[in-house]
Amino acid sequence: MPGPVTTTRIIRHENGAFQDADDILVTEEPLEIRLGHGPLDGRREFRLSVTMRTPGHDAELALGFLYTEGIIASPDELLRVEHCANVKPEERGNVVRAELRPEVEIDAARWQRNFYTTSSCGVCGKSSMDAVHAQCSARITPWGPLDVPVITALPDRMREVQTVFRHTGGIHAAALFDRQGRLLVLREDVGRHNAVDKVIAAALLGGLSLGDCQLLVSGRAGFELVQKCVVAGIPLMASVGAPSSLAVQLARDSGLTLVGFLRGERFNVYAPAE
Repeated sequence: MPGPVTTTRIIRHENGAFQDADDILVTEEPLEIRLGHGPLDGRREFRLSVTMRTPGHDAELALGFLYTEGIIASPDELLRVEHCANVKPEERGNVVRAELRPEVEIDAARWQRNFYTTSSCGVCGKSSMDAVHAQCSARITPWGPLDVPVITALPDRMREVQTVFRHTGGIHAAALFDRQGRLLVLREDVGRHNAVDKVIAAALLGGLSLGDCQLLVSGRAGFELVQKCVVAGIPLMASVGAPSSLAVQLARDSGLTLVGFLRGERFNVYAPAE
């Protein structure tokens, strides 16, 4: 099974000279998510999604994806998520099957569309933006006033535990904190939306109350990340980069506090904060 990092040989130019050297890269591999559903004596399967991800916490990624896409309403609707053994050798470790409980009904035709995602975009392949907005119909409980010292300390606390980033410099991170700024969950992935799915799944499995948590993401705050926060009921999302116009619109419509350009002692508030 592939690991989170890969070693490679490079030619490095330094101090006016070329030399052979070893380097460490973040691993990027496809993960196919298959969904098993129906009665136990007559299970049916369809291929739901292929996403480019960093191997590791694949079951969390599948669970988080199913939950934030609205396919399941709770982890209790799943029997299990396992890597598929009966696949081609080159696919081994890169295919998982999520088994729904027999009593969970699903409209396969609704979901069996092109859900292909890439490491830079989490909503590519949506049949329409209306479908995304429909999933985010519920308003979340407002976060309330911002605690500035807590907010500004989050990036440093996240970087301290970003082990893969420390070795590769080429991976995104998502971290969940409580109201006091204590780190609860961190996941790294080549796709920022994958990292968020993994964090949300870990929180659900760990019994954390997402309504009392704040999420920090590396990079920009795109629409798909805000969508995942709203679906999960996370009331505050911060990013070290810029949000998009659609992300700000959704945050404002949903009551999510959205913070961007969180760097040092500076940040911008784009959506409600008393």
